[in-house]
Order: sequence, then structure tokens, then C-alpha cells
Amino acid sequence: MINTIVFDFGDVFINKDNEARDNALKKLGLKEWTEELNQLEKKFETGRVKEDAFIRGIKAYIPNADPIAIREAWNAGIGDFPLHRLEFLQKLSANYRLFLLSNTDPIHIEKFEHDAGASFYMDFYQCFERVYFSHEIGVRKPESEAYTYIINNHDIQPKRTLLIDDKKFNTDAAELLGFKVWTINPEMEDVTELFNKKIISLEEV
Repeated sequence: MINTIVFDFGDVFINKDNEARDNALKKLGLKEWTEELNQLEKKFETGRVKEDAFIRGIKAYIPNADPIAIREAWNAGIGDFPLHRLEFLQKLSANYRLFLLSNTDPIHIEKFEHDAGASFYMDFYQCFERVYFSHEIGVRKPESEAYTYIINNHDIQPKRTLLIDDKKFNTDAAELLGFKVWTINPEMEDVTELFNKKIISLEEV
């Protein structure tokens, strides 16, 4: 029986539009997101480089762009967080151990908290036993260390834990460790459909 749920954040609770982010960066003159920038992003998401170094790394490709404009473009893909998802999560927290495990960076989290407001984001965080952002714990999904970090720190049994994520490579990695998984399709599914999808049966509540 499932007693624990580990959630991703982007495209599970908060909507994202990566195309909007890419277009915003292109308007600043960035021709493509290179492998070097991809590695820089991973370092930023695991806290190995700070915000200033991350912005400078992008600016190296678009030297005429203002750092503030780069930051705003990086945040262009951060969308809304529908209230019904928070309300669903609040109800769920009465019956399950809940954790948040997200590959993200401090720029995006600051954007979310600013847009959502203190009351909303505090209500959201309080639904979880712990909130884990990759830039704070130094590892990111699908690295096995990201999952074992939660397992070891909270005495979680993977076979009794559901992991919900929109990236198949993340759920595949969790499944190898024994987690039950739901690879949510954000274009067609909503996290509030958890019971309708029979991912967890109502009898388990």
C-alpha cells in the first residue's frame, strides 16, 4: 500500500513553457542552447556555480545583452500555479507522507515565490514533510543519489512510495530503485487526476 508520494514541481504543480524561455533568449541574440550551456545549467541546478557565474556564462554567448534581461528571459518559461492543485495537495497531505524533489535553481524559485506571494507558497511548502531543491542538496534527477537522499534521510520504503514526474528518464531511474511511478503528461493530464487514473486507489486512503 502506498503511504508516501514524492512530487516533481515543474509541470506537475507549476506550469512551464520552455518555448517561451527559448524565444526570450533568442530575442536577446542567443542562437542555440549549446552543450556547454547545458552543462552550465546542470552545475547551476546542483549549486556548483552561483547565479552570477550562470548569468555570465550565458552572457558570453550574447555579450550585448544586459544581465537583468538575461535573468528575465531565463524566467520567461515560469507559468502559473493553479489553485486547484494546491487545494488537492492540502487534502492529500492528511493521508500521505509528501515530499517535493525538484531539479531547479534559485532564480526560478525566487520567481515562483515572488509571483505566488508568501501566503500561497508557504501553504504549498507546508503540505510536504520536506522540500528538496536540487541546488540545495547538490544532486539532481535522474541521478540515483537524488532518490537515495530522500530514502536514507526519511526512512522511506520505495515499494510503498509513488514518484510523480513529467520526465520519463526521471521516473525510469526511480522505478529501478523500486518506486511506483507516474510519468505525468502535462499537456493531457493533471496531478489532481491521481485517483481517477487509478494510480492510487481510494481504498488506500
